[in-house]
Amino acid sequence: MTKIDTSSPERVLPTPSHTVGPFYGYALPFRGGEEIAPLGHPDTVTVHGYVLDGAGKPLPDAFVEVWGPHPDGTVPQVDGSIRRDPATGGYLGRNGVEFTGWGRVQTDANGHWYTRTLRPGARGRSAPYLSVCVFARGLLMHLFTRIYLPGDEAALAADPLLTQVGERRDTLIAGEEAGATYRFDIRLQGEGETVFLEFQ
Repeated sequence: MTKIDTSSPERVLPTPSHTVGPFYGYALPFRGGEEIAPLGHPDTVTVHGYVLDGAGKPLPDAFVEVWGPHPDGTVPQVDGSIRRDPATGGYLGRNGVEFTGWGRVQTDANGHWYTRTLRPGARGRSAPYLSVCVFARGLLMHLFTRIYLPGDEAALAADPLLTQVGERRDTLIAGEEAGATYRFDIRLQGEGETVFLEFQ
């Protein structure tokens, strides 16, 4: 968007930039956005953590989107993460059976987020991972990263991206907890900053 200075027909001023959040809190969150896996699916995993600012403080108004493939590595081709009733326009939620691979989560008052999804399968030469997009106040652009789940050390050692980032690879690998649960904190800057990706 460009702001036009009407006092001079030849002068065009750029519109000042603003951050990507927290202005999305009204329209973008949807009920059940964190529940990606169909209820009772045997390959369900829980991934949770905190979104932290440069001082290490949790952000209570960040937004995390997660995408992941089926356990066999194929990309879901199903519509319907945000289904609406065509008659009323009301939100129906997921159908509880089909796996869309996508979810959207807003952090709570303590900066915590979680999602229940299927354990992703490997695609190509990469170790299995979940794709993540982070929106938060103070960011001029949303950020992309990955969450690798531990368990296959050979695949993690051979992953092209993890190899490329060297000693910072640990910022992309979730910590394993009990009961198919993994901890992944997203550090926006500072010490231990999560590796973020740029797509061209």
